[in-house]
Amino acid sequence: MNNLRDIDVDNKKVLVRVDFNVPLTQDLEVKDDFRIKAHLETINYLKDHNAKIILISHLGSPKGKDLSLSLEPVAAKLEEISSYKVKFVDETLGEKVQQAVNEMDNGDILVLENLRFNSEEEENDSEFAASLARLADIFVQDAFSVCHRNHASVSSIPKYLDSYPGFLLEKEISALDGVIKDVKRPLIAIIGGAKIITKTSVIENFLNKADAILLGGVIANTVLQFKGIYGNEELRDRDTYQAIKDIDFDNPKLIVPMDGIISKGNYSRVGSVDSIGDGEEVLDIGPETIDYYKKIIKKAKTIVWNGPLGKVENEIFSKGTKAIVEAIAEQDAYSIAGGGETVSYISEIKKEEGFNFISSGGGAMLDYISGKDLPGIEALNKHYEREN
Repeated sequence: MNNLRDIDVDNKKVLVRVDFNVPLTQDLEVKDDFRIKAHLETINYLKDHNAKIILISHLGSPKGKDLSLSLEPVAAKLEEISSYKVKFVDETLGEKVQQAVNEMDNGDILVLENLRFNSEEEENDSEFAASLARLADIFVQDAFSVCHRNHASVSSIPKYLDSYPGFLLEKEISALDGVIKDVKRPLIAIIGGAKIITKTSVIENFLNKADAILLGGVIANTVLQFKGIYGNEELRDRDTYQAIKDIDFDNPKLIVPMDGIISKGNYSRVGSVDSIGDGEEVLDIGPETIDYYKKIIKKAKTIVWNGPLGKVENEIFSKGTKAIVEAIAEQDAYSIAGGGETVSYISEIKKEEGFNFISSGGGAMLDYISGKDLPGIEALNKHYEREN
């Protein structure tokens, strides 16, 4: 794969796929600017080398044009944190965009409207990708977090334009390769969050690779239900059952909570996971589980974490996740965390420095570690092969 540092971007129009998919407040202000800041190294480099910078991104999952998911407040936040003048255009393609591009001077930064306002983005429409490519001389893929998506701005633009990885993409791959290629053991994977279907291949992969997998969140509840431990009801969701039925949940590497914070309405209690009554649910790992998980983490030399272990948006159910963050931060191990909720929570309690690397990707991080081919990276590799 070619390197951005090896090419001349002076006076060139550079189209950069970034991930500005950040949470917004009800007042449409940026709530967490982690992903914006993550792209500053690439943006700074291009500006310092006199490129004309055209930034493209998605925000949320709009059905058509939805101004509550406009990138305008994100462009304003980029201007604030970078101290650069940033121009926003409220269209993704068209005469207004072309005029703004034509008027750019070296070092100018232009943010185009939400890619997903156009259905062609997620449909991976070739003409849409070609039209975006015609705006520029060079394409830079810096959005590792969407590289697992087979979308127009991810996998198709490199078919039409000289394409290179950005610095964030390079950092992500380098950090994750540290888990895949040169593992220091014991290797511990911590997997939480809500949707086990999206993480089945990761669990299966780590059963072969890791020394222990610690589960939490709704994912752990689903496994406990599958095993017949969680409450009296069987796992009835057919899609979930089909996705997980072949996983070896009796493998001693796979560790589920022993107790939790059990809630029903406004009431909550600490109890064992086999004591759940009708209408109750586990919304956080309990003190016995926290202590056990911390003992395992204390022995780890490599730690990969994706997904909170409780309902962290409610402080009552965030204590387990907080305790695990603090345990990882204190441990002398190579540690990586990723996933939107995970990263936001680490940032909220100001523990970023306790990790070797905070990944901007959630699904992309898990897919890469699982050994899957990521369409965005494959597109860059294929472009490189064509050029050489």
